[in-house]
Amino acid sequence: MGGGTYTLLVELPTATTLSVGALGEHLFPAGAYAYTGSALGPGGFSRVRRHRRTAHSDHDVRHWHVDYLLGETTARIDRVVHAPGVDAECAVARRLPAGPVDGFGASDCGCSSHLSTAGTLDGLIERVVRAYDAEATAVTVDPEG
Repeated sequence: MGGGTYTLLVELPTATTLSVGALGEHLFPAGAYAYTGSALGPGGFSRVRRHRRTAHSDHDVRHWHVDYLLGETTARIDRVVHAPGVDAECAVARRLPAGPVDGFGASDCGCSSHLSTAGTLDGLIERVVRAYDAEATAVTVDPEG
């Protein structure tokens, strides 16, 4: 499976406090979240399958910051936006509103965060697609199922 940039659209129905590795404990308000990452290594988009297994409680290892959010039992991946063959992770993340945790998903770059939040999934998916469009990047949007 090839690689590129992806954004996970995650729904968190209830507020929760999570320990996020070295970033410590943070409150995650109920709402919609967008995590933007890259899958440019040898495994490509298989990383997205791993994230889905974590969200389904089929994978307990916490390696990336997003694993802590996805490991929360009430968190659910609603959709995944893929941009094959494109390295737009930081550009897309910078075009989205900041999330509740500084440095989330951004320990290997200069971005403030790769996690964005909004009240509803519909509003957030529109912003995510516009962020990719602004980078002249074609995307596919896959439902979680």
